[in-house]
Amino acid sequence: MEIRKKYTPSFKFNVALEAIKTENLARVARNYGINANLIARWKKQFMDNGYQVFETTPDKELNNLKKEKANLEQLVGKKETELNLLKNFSEFYQSLGGN
Repeated sequence: MEIRKKYTPSFKFNVALEAIKTENLARVARNYGINANLIARWKKQFMDNGYQVFETTPDKELNNLKKEKANLEQLVGKKETELNLLKNFSEFYQSLGGN
């Protein structure tokens, strides 16, 4: 059984960038001892998703915080409803003569 190598994102980035610059997958594959198909996949991923590098982290963080705030507000609303129901049941129970 062959053990699969794991490559760091930084290494993949550098290899994909070199493949783009040199336009010669076979040479890059020989230089690193990696299958050319794997490098082609990394290159495609880089080309398809490279724009994400330029997305600003504060924008992502702001969107995540907005989603979290909305979820928390929804949870608070649900808890308020549950609390009101419990109060109503308690008042009803007490009106029947229970303590």
